[in-house]
Amino acid sequence: MSPGLLALALLSGFYSSFDQDPVSAHSGGDLVRGQRLFMSRCARCHGLKGTGGTGPGLIRARLRRAADDDALFALIKEGIAGTEMPDNWTMADREIRDVAAYVRSLGRAEATQLPGDPAKGKAIYAKNDCSKCHAVKGHGGTSGPDLTDVGGRRGASHLLQVLLDPGSSKLIDSYGYLAFLNVQLSMHDGRVIQGLRVNEDSFTIELRDVENRLHLIEKSDVVEMKREPQASVMPGYAKTLSAREIDDLVAFLAGLRGE
Repeated sequence: MSPGLLALALLSGFYSSFDQDPVSAHSGGDLVRGQRLFMSRCARCHGLKGTGGTGPGLIRARLRRAADDDALFALIKEGIAGTEMPDNWTMADREIRDVAAYVRSLGRAEATQLPGDPAKGKAIYAKNDCSKCHAVKGHGGTSGPDLTDVGGRRGASHLLQVLLDPGSSKLIDSYGYLAFLNVQLSMHDGRVIQGLRVNEDSFTIELRDVENRLHLIEKSDVVEMKREPQASVMPGYAKTLSAREIDDLVAFLAGLRGE
């Protein structure tokens, strides 16, 4: 083989390996860059160390939506439609691979054991009639979020925060609206209707009240509309449950992963 052909073959092989660049083959330097990018772009939802928040914790060997490196790369780049997970088209592919490599490294870390007892937490969940508003595997109410896989979607720190102060949760739905927004309507006929916003457009608003009844309201019939982003129909448990009971309830909820 001539020197020119040999150089061309070596160069071709170099670019081929660079294009493939499997996530699992990343070096320590790539992990450092990945960690830096993760902290600036991902930590707000997934926690500074990947322990979770409004997004799921990532310290696990198997990610439910990313079974392999290609799926993880696609998830980070394209996001997840209908969820708070955004796309990352402003990041170069190499940067996404660095983030993916760092996320994979989190899966090799030892997960922190939660202090609570899931079995006791399940009993507390039942005792406090949480199923009146929340469903698990199709059983329960619909006025609150479905909790079937909440442990796979939210970190333990976020679950704890919501139990202590439900109004602190600011989740955005797939349409860009504040999810589970509490709204109070004062009507022309003197009625006051309060509930969670289900749907809204320029002319109507649909609310679900605490009795799980739906109200489709023409905005022309409304005298005053109060949107209460700090309010929640869900009670806080900071004063009604002990710290140990709250730990137990968090452990139960964190274990709901939809399997």
